[in-house]
Amino acid sequence: MPVRMSSQRFDELVSDALDAIPPKLTAALDNVVVLVEPRHLEEPDILGLYEGTALTDRDSSYAGSLPDTITIYRDALLDMCDTEDEVVDEVAITVVHEIAHHFGIDDERLHELGWG
Repeated sequence: MPVRMSSQRFDELVSDALDAIPPKLTAALDNVVVLVEPRHLEEPDILGLYEGTALTDRDSSYAGSLPDTITIYRDALLDMCDTEDEVVDEVAITVVHEIAHHFGIDDERLHELGWG
């Protein structure tokens, strides 16, 4: 059964997950914003999505670009969890996973590292 949780509490979990990222990594985040949305309209089961140009792919043409976005999908995460503790863990994993994409780490490598 999906976990029921207020939007405010879920936002706090995302904030906590971001706070747990080592300061050297958060300092390296460049031109990226983290959003929370209920669900991805076209792929309702995805947990998170990085949209933008990874740091490893940026060149001089990137200057002046709008911020990249990391979106965490609340309802999809709540649907897959049975307890609040599971939500805490899955939010943290999803945040790390999407930040890794910002740094140019692809899904295959994330799976190898245990963050898939």
